[in-house]
Amino acid sequence: MMDEYENKLLDIQTEINNFSKKYNKKIKLVIVSKSQNVHKITKILNLGYKVFGENYLDEAINKQRDLTKDYNIEWHFIGNIQSNKIKKIVSHFDWIQTVSSEKHAILIDESCKKLSKIINICIQINIDNEESKSGIHIKDLGKFIKKISMLDNIKIRGLMAIPSKLKALKEDANSYSMLKLTFDSLKSKIEGFDTLSIGMSNDFKMALKHGSNMIRIGQHIFGKRN
Repeated sequence: MMDEYENKLLDIQTEINNFSKKYNKKIKLVIVSKSQNVHKITKILNLGYKVFGENYLDEAINKQRDLTKDYNIEWHFIGNIQSNKIKKIVSHFDWIQTVSSEKHAILIDESCKKLSKIINICIQINIDNEESKSGIHIKDLGKFIKKISMLDNIKIRGLMAIPSKLKALKEDANSYSMLKLTFDSLKSKIEGFDTLSIGMSNDFKMALKHGSNMIRIGQHIFGKRN
């Protein structure tokens, strides 16, 4: 018998499959496993899911230590980046989705060079200019890409954003549409630029309708964290 979170995950997968068919595109689900134990993650791995997102470095490292390498997990760092933790982030993750500082990008590149590693990144956009959120303003994106595209050990895969919850509740799609337009305009200019990471538990359906091809879901699967 399946646990409730496993059933919810399969329900979300059905919705993703429907969107994928409707819009004829591949959609990647990043399962946000922060605050979840290794037992739950293992059960999800046994269902065939391999892509997980973590916000907190030390918590993620502890989980990675307890999970067998045989699972071949793709780890995404989706938390705030601190300069003094970049070496560890680079060595424990395959993707960093929250890059919005030139200083951080340079430090990531330097750490990758030492490991002979190329890391996938998304540039985080603060699409609604909210003070509580990280990310660069969309008007500064071109300049930012020009600066960091010189770094050899970083692969710019796309954009990541967390649109305003209020706008999502009102079904105001302006921010989503603006991100999609920006993404489309850059796709042909940057090699390997293929990821628009928008949509979480509260707005993933809206994000998928407006061009997202990567969603990050935790609460909708596991329920509210204690």
